[in-house]
Amino acid sequence: MNVIFGIFYHLIGSTASASFYVPLTKVKKWAWETYWLVNGISSWIIMPFVFGWLTTPNFWKVITESELETLSWTYFFGFLWGIGGLTFGLAMRYLGLSLGYALILGLSAAVGTLIPPLYEGKLWSTLMEPGGMWILAGIITGLTGILICGFAGVLKERLKNQITSAAKSGIAEYDLKKGLTVALISGILSACMAFGLASGKPIADIALKYGTNDVWQNNSILFVILLGGFTSNVIACVYLLIKNKRGSDFFSGGAKLLLKNYSYSLLAGSIWYLQFFFYGMGTTFMGKYEFVSWTFHMSFIILLSNIWGIYLKEWKGSSEKAKFTLILGIILIMLSVAFIGLGSTFS
Repeated sequence: MNVIFGIFYHLIGSTASASFYVPLTKVKKWAWETYWLVNGISSWIIMPFVFGWLTTPNFWKVITESELETLSWTYFFGFLWGIGGLTFGLAMRYLGLSLGYALILGLSAAVGTLIPPLYEGKLWSTLMEPGGMWILAGIITGLTGILICGFAGVLKERLKNQITSAAKSGIAEYDLKKGLTVALISGILSACMAFGLASGKPIADIALKYGTNDVWQNNSILFVILLGGFTSNVIACVYLLIKNKRGSDFFSGGAKLLLKNYSYSLLAGSIWYLQFFFYGMGTTFMGKYEFVSWTFHMSFIILLSNIWGIYLKEWKGSSEKAKFTLILGIILIMLSVAFIGLGSTFS
């Protein structure tokens, strides 16, 4: 039952991740770096502090009593994770949305799921236990489903002449070599969120010592990770604001426009934070299967983002082959969740 609760919380978190960008589509006349910075202040500073303070007794003591080495590594992985998010956008420029999304999330899922327990020496012992093969089958099936959903997107774009050739491409800067390089970097660095949570376990232990409920223990870690992510993103945003001379975005355009843009940007940031708030809750229910949390997170994001795409009619006019491939990928993702859930019942 604990694993079922964990899967449920991962589903809620992934729903937030797949949905947070919707309010940003309502922002008008602001450069990307402008609304991304406002969004980031909400998602990486305000929300982590508020939720950390509300759910963690003696929140600041938990942070200040943590060893500097633990804080440094957790912050560092957050900083790298932030770079992964920034390079994600660059990969989209070179590869297009569908191919870039599938490659990055597929690689991130594999790295973020397998490397931490492999490093700790727990992966093989867990997989060799009763039900371990079902867990492994679930991981492999989930990764396969992610890649197949991405391939479905490639088929959809081919129909629109956006990826068959650089000359005809709707991707103005299409470059397979550059795109694959950036996608590799982004996929690995995006998995650093999982590494940060693993390295920040001593912070959670201190939080538990002060009476924090088990389900909230990761909120203090998230505060440190997201502070690192904010640092790398704010550096990039400030650089672009200066380079593109868009600093006036923050106070020009009239009160009505500013209220609307700030509101939607802050709302998007709040929704975005909830993905890791619920992700952190979900990991606490997974027990020794905590390492599969990242697979769940990535799989559900792909699943739900494609459901959004269907709802918004992005697949209208696509070939039957593309639609069939998408459905196959979604079925495999759902099967992966079932396999992992089944494996957990053997423990």
